[in-house]
Amino acid sequence: MDNRPIGFFDSGLGGLTSIMCLKDMMPNEKVLFYGDTARTPYGSKSPDTIRDFSKHIVEYLISMNVKLIVIACNTATSMALEMLREEFKDIPIVGVIEPTVRKVAKDSRKSVGIIGTKATINSDIYNATLRKYNPDIKTSSLACPAFVPLIEEGIVDNKIMDLTIKYYMDDFVKNGDFDSLILGCTHYPLISENINRIYPNLKLYSSSQEVIGDVKRILTERDMLAKENDYKDRYYASDLSENFLKMTDNLFKNRDKKIKLIKLG
Repeated sequence: MDNRPIGFFDSGLGGLTSIMCLKDMMPNEKVLFYGDTARTPYGSKSPDTIRDFSKHIVEYLISMNVKLIVIACNTATSMALEMLREEFKDIPIVGVIEPTVRKVAKDSRKSVGIIGTKATINSDIYNATLRKYNPDIKTSSLACPAFVPLIEEGIVDNKIMDLTIKYYMDDFVKNGDFDSLILGCTHYPLISENINRIYPNLKLYSSSQEVIGDVKRILTERDMLAKENDYKDRYYASDLSENFLKMTDNLFKNRDKKIKLIKLG
């Protein structure tokens, strides 16, 4: 038994979608979430900057005595996961990319589309990891840089988001030879209903969901699952924007209202 919290971090609000999946799968687990809302989005920043931001956040989470860290951000996973694992060897650190790829490979998909931030797509990490599991799989990739800022602004259930999705993806889906789509950003599950409605024939894979399976496996193997306890989930951000407060209210109806402002680095 280990009732310490699980640390999550993201460039902004997208990592909250992973916490929703955790609560469904392992309701006894408590979380400490850090959203770098002052510096979002990470997708347009340099790899060195992303690694620097990620290192500061991991140092903070470790100082708060978390038992495992989830990089709930595809961009930070693609740029910083290996560096963080090398530097912080005493704590398990899980990224969102490999669990998603394993699920796609397990489902024996012959072709898959991938959407993500510029940094994630330019890193080619999804293609490289997919080829490791299935050298014959065909992939098509697309950067959708406007999705994250719109989601962060709460522009989701309206025509602006639908038009933006169609602007990026109509030709991509029409001309692409794929029957499934990896949502390669933890923000994107928040617009999965929009994507499903516009492109109903695509099977969607959520990186937010698949990573929680790895979390459960690691905690089970190490006998670190939590029992029911009085620890409260905690949410921290580098900027307490109105959108962040609204998003946490919408996603977690019963959360503690106290969200602390903490700037790192």
